[in-house]
Amino acid sequence: MPMVPFEVLPDQSRLWVFAVERTLEGGDRETFLGSVDQFLETWAAHGVPLTCGRDFRRGRFLLVAVDEASAPPSGCSIDAMVGVLKDQERRLGMQILDNTPVWFVVDGEVQRTSRPEFSRLAEEGAVGPETVVFDNTVTHLKDARAGRWEGPARRSWHQRVFFKHSGAAEAGTSHP
Repeated sequence: MPMVPFEVLPDQSRLWVFAVERTLEGGDRETFLGSVDQFLETWAAHGVPLTCGRDFRRGRFLLVAVDEASAPPSGCSIDAMVGVLKDQERRLGMQILDNTPVWFVVDGEVQRTSRPEFSRLAEEGAVGPETVVFDNTVTHLKDARAGRWEGPARRSWHQRVFFKHSGAAEAGTSHP
C-alpha cells in the first residue's frame, strides 16, 4: 500500500520529524511537499511498498510515519528518504536534516536557536518550563498524538537539560 492519509496510520507507526530552517510558503512549500509526496508514493523497502504518510505542521515541520506492521523500512529505504531531503536542502538553500537546534514558540511564532542560546534564554527567564517546545526526537506516531512532540518544556527532555532547578520535572520524560 502506498502513501495514505497521515491520520489513518496506527499509533505504533515509526515517526521521523524534520524541521525546516525557515517557514515554507507558496511555491517553495508546494515544491517541497510535492517532492516528498512523489517519493513517499513509491517508497519501498527491498521492493515491498511501505504504508506511509506525512503531515506538514506550522509551515516548518515535516512528520513522516510508516506503519511497520505492514512492512518495516530498511536502512536503504531510510537513506533514500534522507537523500530526497538533502536534495531539498540544496534546492531551498536551508537546513532540514540538522537535529541540533532547539525549536520553541514565543509570542505564537516558531523559533529556532542553538542549545547554548536556549540555555541562556532559560537562565534569563525568557523561556521556562511552560514554554511550548518541539521534541523532534519522538520516534512513534503515538508520541506525537499524545502531545509529546509539541508541548510544554516540562513534559520533555528540555526540562532536565534546561530547567533542572525549576522543580517542574515530570516523570516519563525522555532525552534525545
